[in-house]
Amino acid sequence: MAYPTLENVLRILTLQDHNTRIVLAGACAFGVAAGLVGAFLLLRKRSLLGDTLGHATLPGVAIGFLIAYGTGIDPRSFLPLALGATLTSVAGIAALLLIRRFSTIKDDAALAIVLSVFFGFGVALLSAIQQLPGGFASGLEHLIYGSAATMSSTDTSFVLVSSLCIAVICIALFKEFSLLCFDEPYARSSGWPATALDLLLMSLVVWTTVVGIQTVGILLVVALLVIPPASARFWCDGMGAMATVSALCGGLSCLFGVFLSALFPKWPTGALIVLSAGAIFAAGLVFGPTRGILIRSIRTRREELKLRRDHMLRAVFECAENSSESVPLSQLLTKRPWSRRHVTSEIARLADRGLLTFSLSNDSVQLTTTGLSEARRLVRNHRLWELYLIQHAEIAPAHVDRDADRIEHVLSLRIVEELEDILDQRPHDRLVPRDPEKSHL
Repeated sequence: MAYPTLENVLRILTLQDHNTRIVLAGACAFGVAAGLVGAFLLLRKRSLLGDTLGHATLPGVAIGFLIAYGTGIDPRSFLPLALGATLTSVAGIAALLLIRRFSTIKDDAALAIVLSVFFGFGVALLSAIQQLPGGFASGLEHLIYGSAATMSSTDTSFVLVSSLCIAVICIALFKEFSLLCFDEPYARSSGWPATALDLLLMSLVVWTTVVGIQTVGILLVVALLVIPPASARFWCDGMGAMATVSALCGGLSCLFGVFLSALFPKWPTGALIVLSAGAIFAAGLVFGPTRGILIRSIRTRREELKLRRDHMLRAVFECAENSSESVPLSQLLTKRPWSRRHVTSEIARLADRGLLTFSLSNDSVQLTTTGLSEARRLVRNHRLWELYLIQHAEIAPAHVDRDADRIEHVLSLRIVEELEDILDQRPHDRLVPRDPEKSHL
């Protein structure tokens, strides 16, 4: 494999080649449009529909080729192929709707049936095309994997105009599509034409699929309908932000893929675009600020440390509740099924934060003023929830401690105030209620 020289890299990065500019413009426009449509498709839980329609375009491409061949038109021009792909994609949606309407087959099985039957039909037609004289079928198989590197100015104009129209429709009907994705029953009850909006969205998916044939190919077009919006979920919340980031991820995927294809001409552009999208997805999966693995690991670790801190503070408070004396380490070890190593490490951590002090002379701990205030709050929330479960949920006192252990850490101030009103336990009555388990013995 020949590696690109520095001169080639600079020439490509500065877009000195006319072909690179053409391919880059068309591919990036398609990536943005696919990202926008894919965001709605993902929220509608119809991501596999793009895969089905991509496979359903194959017989349309073959039929368009045969019609053009029979009428004397250049059979490798994109227009007849695109028209044929559009027709079979619509036929695929119609077949899918008929299966759903007149059978009890689940959606995933219906998608698999339509996908396999249409793709099988397309493969059979391609085999027949290969037998035609004149070698017209040479290069037709590139539409399966994409041939963005061979896009002409006419092809680029078609992709640009189509992508712009798709993006404009998505932006103009953003509110309507969002309502359809999140609450279709409410949209119908409010008088919105939910069926028409759904059909329009499916039409945009078909249009995007047909446009993507030239860029990433029949088999890989689903990648740009699914991977960019899935990547966006790791970076943001909210429909508007998700659609924007999804479009950006789609455009960047095509940008990186085209650059790599220009650097390595023998590598298929469509595959490089999808691999670039996969790399962006992997980056979001690991480093995404909302749902990335790294941030979730940090949050989980923080929650674990908070739970350990809360349990230790509560244990020290309960051991010394009726006295102001320090609590021996041996008494803490009997309070919960903790190891000595766990208790000593947690005590050291809390001592560093100024929540308790540790005495080496008598091997005991004592809460500081700050630690006592925090421990009193935790114990109060715990016992309020225990009282609520005993009095209003009719749970036996011996069984409420474990439930309260899970709930006490997430009780908001508003919920605590409601519990105080329900249980008549305002702060001026008693700062920390009596232990309901002991009072019911």
